[in-house]
Amino acid sequence: MLALFYGVASGVPKVVAHSSATVTFDAIGWGDWLMYLTGVLELAGAVGLLVPRVVALAALGLVGVMLGAEVFTWVFLDGVNWATPLIAAALLGAVAYGRRHTLTVPRRR
Repeated sequence: MLALFYGVASGVPKVVAHSSATVTFDAIGWGDWLMYLTGVLELAGAVGLLVPRVVALAALGLVGVMLGAEVFTWVFLDGVNWATPLIAAALLGAVAYGRRHTLTVPRRR
């Protein structure tokens, strides 16, 4: 479900510059590059969430994106919808924790 959310509902609108994404990023005022970068990172994370060997890394990467979103929410958007990135980060953190065994390198025998 998280991969579907980040791929379809969150990443694609940013990459195609849908009006739902441009309004928010225009309010930030840093230009379109941040919107495109965020969209690409979210799409990459969505794909990573579907690959068993990199699920934990993808989830941790998306936690980083969500923490950045939280900072931008407070600094540039006056805290509007502040809970959304934290809830997403918590869900992704749970995925990363649950798949933490994939982060270790197998020992050679």
